[in-house]
Amino acid sequence: MKTHLRAEWRRLRNATRSLDAQVVTVLCVAVALVFVQMTLGDRDFFRAELAGLVPRDWRGLGAWGWWFGIQGVTGFVVPALVLALGFGRRPSEMGLGAGDGPLALTLAGAYLPLVAVGTWILSDGAAFQAQYPHYDPAKTDWGVFLIYEALFLFYWIGWEYLWRGFVLFGTAPVFGRYAIFVQMAPFAVLHADKPPAEAFLSILGGVALGALVWRCRAFWIAVPIHAAQMMLLDWWCSLRVRTGADGIGLEALAQALRLAS
Repeated sequence: MKTHLRAEWRRLRNATRSLDAQVVTVLCVAVALVFVQMTLGDRDFFRAELAGLVPRDWRGLGAWGWWFGIQGVTGFVVPALVLALGFGRRPSEMGLGAGDGPLALTLAGAYLPLVAVGTWILSDGAAFQAQYPHYDPAKTDWGVFLIYEALFLFYWIGWEYLWRGFVLFGTAPVFGRYAIFVQMAPFAVLHADKPPAEAFLSILGGVALGALVWRCRAFWIAVPIHAAQMMLLDWWCSLRVRTGADGIGLEALAQALRLAS
């Protein structure tokens, strides 16, 4: 019995030593960070535990800022520190370098105008104007809008880096291109509570974004690709609420941009 147990212990020890420390750490830390986001990063947590520390007039924005901020810190700041300080990785090895900048800029330049047009059309609906931005005071106060959107951008940086940076580049030394599919799996699972069409499309979207970042060798391109839809929709809806612009033609656009006479 003892001989058998010693043999099993040696097998376990040898198997453990054969594991890549960075890959093990990245995958375990990524899961732990998602748990932190879902518990401490929830707006309900802020309202229950922290709202009393914030002036009453700032509690609404504070709840959104807490959620966005926790996502940014746990998705971007902490993972980047794990790779940089824990494993001595350079920015280029972590997806934080310039990568293929010309290609990324070309793709973003081709994509963003399409998103701008699409979100302008969507913003003509009353349901969208009622929903976006999610924090109502941002619709009518530019100062609040800018703070809200800056925090929202930090959220998107954290959301994208956790998967398209930390997990993708953190596991690439072992998995190579298969890291594209490794990072897709948890990303798609986190869409399980979305409508079925969006949930299934997240599989394709996760692979596409991962492949794009892999090709560009930098995670930055994923931020405007993913975030622009929401942030531009916020902007158009705010402009329509402020100006009363109705329709999708040039006259309505001019009115929204305060260019109409």
